[in-house]
Amino acid sequence: MDSTRVTEHPISHERRQPSAARPTAPADPRGALLRTPEPPVPGSAGLPAQGRTTGTPAPPGAAAAPVQDGGAGRTADGSSVPADVRTAATGTSAASGSPAGNQGPPAPSGGHGPADPPAGSGPGQSQPSAAEPGPHRPRPVPEAIVTQPGAEAPAHQGGKDRRTGQSQPPPGTPMPMRRDGDRLRFVGAATRRIARGIDLDEIVMGLCRATVPTFSDAILVYLRDPLPVGDERPMGPVVLRLRRTDRIPEDRDTEGFLLPALQPEPDVGVTAELCTVRPGGALNEVLRGVRPVFADAPAARAALPELIGDDLTVPGGQRAILAPLRGRRRVIGAALFLRRPDRPAFETDDLLVAAQLATHSALGIDKAVLYGREAYIADELQRTMLPETLPRPTGVRLASRYLPAAETARVGGDWYDAIPLPGSRVALVVGDVMGHSMTSAAIMGQLRTTAQTLAGLDLPPQEVLHHLDEQAQRLGTDRMATCLYAVYDPVAHRITIANAGHPPPVLLHLGGRAEVLRVPPGAPIGVGGVDFEAVELDAPAGATLLLYTDGLVESRLRDVWTGIEQLRERIAATAQLTGPDHPPPLEALCDEVLDMLGPGDRDDDIALLAARFDGIAPSDVAVWHLDPEDAAPGRARRLARKALSRWDLEELTDSVELLISEVVTNAVRYASRPVTLRLLRTDVLRCEVGDDVPQLPRLRNARATDEGGRGLYLVNKLARRWGATRLSTGKVVWFELNHG
Repeated sequence: MDSTRVTEHPISHERRQPSAARPTAPADPRGALLRTPEPPVPGSAGLPAQGRTTGTPAPPGAAAAPVQDGGAGRTADGSSVPADVRTAATGTSAASGSPAGNQGPPAPSGGHGPADPPAGSGPGQSQPSAAEPGPHRPRPVPEAIVTQPGAEAPAHQGGKDRRTGQSQPPPGTPMPMRRDGDRLRFVGAATRRIARGIDLDEIVMGLCRATVPTFSDAILVYLRDPLPVGDERPMGPVVLRLRRTDRIPEDRDTEGFLLPALQPEPDVGVTAELCTVRPGGALNEVLRGVRPVFADAPAARAALPELIGDDLTVPGGQRAILAPLRGRRRVIGAALFLRRPDRPAFETDDLLVAAQLATHSALGIDKAVLYGREAYIADELQRTMLPETLPRPTGVRLASRYLPAAETARVGGDWYDAIPLPGSRVALVVGDVMGHSMTSAAIMGQLRTTAQTLAGLDLPPQEVLHHLDEQAQRLGTDRMATCLYAVYDPVAHRITIANAGHPPPVLLHLGGRAEVLRVPPGAPIGVGGVDFEAVELDAPAGATLLLYTDGLVESRLRDVWTGIEQLRERIAATAQLTGPDHPPPLEALCDEVLDMLGPGDRDDDIALLAARFDGIAPSDVAVWHLDPEDAAPGRARRLARKALSRWDLEELTDSVELLISEVVTNAVRYASRPVTLRLLRTDVLRCEVGDDVPQLPRLRNARATDEGGRGLYLVNKLARRWGATRLSTGKVVWFELNHG
């Protein structure tokens, strides 16, 4: 390095400048490096050094101190200038450090001078020495900073920048990005904002908000309709739909271009909402090219009318960029960046910025579509695994709730079910497969289907759990679940419960007392080699049974038994609000139970099933046993006639006698043991005929020459509903009739 090179050093004891002329030093000692360089002053002989923040030229005769950068200077835009070129441009002698032709002495580098330092020098604006390592040099502030709306210049500045003396831009106007560093910082901030979106609308909105007004004055985003998912190959032509527009609010006249007419929403008819991409057309070629292009390019000039319509125009002179949005495998849309005619045009480097924005947005949209498809599949899977509606069996009212573990994981292994059984009974089931994933939901669906099939066989609860255990072992060695299976008989007012490692149910009595039922805990389903035990308990009319999964009572903040006790207290407190003679409504009770969950208590999905036992009064039940003989149908008609007369249902006598005669005749023909006949009066009249023959009758069309086969045809025509259910000891054929 030349020893004659002059370097400026900050001096702590320089002469103080007058307050009006002295530049304000920033709090950060490196603040001089954070200021925006200004273009050269017209008529000045030298190029300003980087970091000079004043626009005032040096006084005549003052030496221009070159930057100590190892033989290369920098222009205002940050590009390097060789030392010899810089010397020739500034007219400064490298040997003396003074302007060419000036024989005056060089400017001193330190010490006390007789005069004040020249404007633009001083401790706040001096450059660090090359021999001085100095601290880490901070990045310059990007110039594409939007002026804050409503910000006004101080009165003494007269609406001018206090550093440069130039007029400030109108509020809300973005300043152009002049450096590559500005563009890099903008792209980094914009892509982070786009990446924060998780669904399609959030990503598109992030793209619009990140680019307007910093990069463009307006943007139009088009996406394929429908969007392809994964490896799908959509059939038919490619159709683009205007998904979103955004712009700077504009009140001034801009000569009828597209920008003033833009609205925040695309459904106002401003531009073509749908666009069909013609194979081999100009728009198709631009999209296939993938790279962003200026609107004044020949290909884009022919493609834009196809995209936005023939009646609208865009500003000319490189003030519009058309950027295709390409996902992982194909183009999924396009983005149009626009600037007003009164704003600076885009530069060539802005094409790279548009390409980065388009790439990040397209990949985010692609992932959002895949995530949306997975969420849809998960929701559909969970919805089909759980009952859409609960049945309305005789003598019991039901209500249920299901809550997933989280909004982003809407599938789980918890399930509930209510299955009508023969004899007006109902099976109540609640279970929990370990985990809350797609695998858990699939296993849950198989176990629920198995439980429904076993319930249709009218097996005892302990036998149902035994077969579920065998099924879980067939599914895999690690397929484990807990389950509670209960059968309620409204006629006997009894309930039979078998448990497989599930939390015990809670019974709320009519008077408001809540108790945790003592049932054998049992081992979870899937363990294998264990026996299950069933208990039979009273189920008085007006009582409410609550079945639930462990997600309701267990969390990281409490153990399961503490949660069960809190649940019992919550139910009892809710019952006190309605009084001892009126149980709380089921729907309100379920909501109150779920309200006991705190913000940190939701670690697992929750299934809840509530059953209100109304029962059937003994006076509304009539039961007879008929011997399997030819006189049984006649006796069945007489007994039914007397029961209907006692219940004031004489209007149903003819229909009931006809249908009972047909069903009892079929039972007596094949039965070897006494036939059971039972009539139940609830909101409907239900008749049940049971025998010891396991074969179920089937409805068929009898021919004109057939002597039989018309009994079930009459039942199907006259009854409100009918059916046949196989039992472990035979079958039951039933039908229902409406009464007044």
